[in-house]
Amino acid sequence: LSLLQNRDEVSQRIQQIIDAATDPWGIKVESVDLKDITLPADMKRVIGKQAEAEREKRAVIIKAEGEVIAANNMAKAAKTLSMADGALHLRTLQSINDMSSDQSNTIVFTIPLEILKAFSRK
Repeated sequence: LSLLQNRDEVSQRIQQIIDAATDPWGIKVESVDLKDITLPADMKRVIGKQAEAEREKRAVIIKAEGEVIAANNMAKAAKTLSMADGALHLRTLQSINDMSSDQSNTIVFTIPLEILKAFSRK
């Protein structure tokens, strides 16, 4: 892979080697240019697997960072809900309302006693 990335450096090194080898005959090699590098099929597969592994690594890191952000947001929301009396009950009722709008499934859920007690106070 470094061969492909450092083409100029490789060309310069080849030029130095060839120039040193041809110097006894009075030949001076001034430049070597690599136009195309053909890799064996197994080397191409290895490079492809390495690139895929790097992409997967980045995806895992990005997903983990997203989960940390989501967890922080959930913690902030929980703290906010715990500060206001009745906020958690309203959130529960809102969730029940959201679920009831979907007619395609049967939904079974439990209602915390605190919510039922809140209605009996009136």
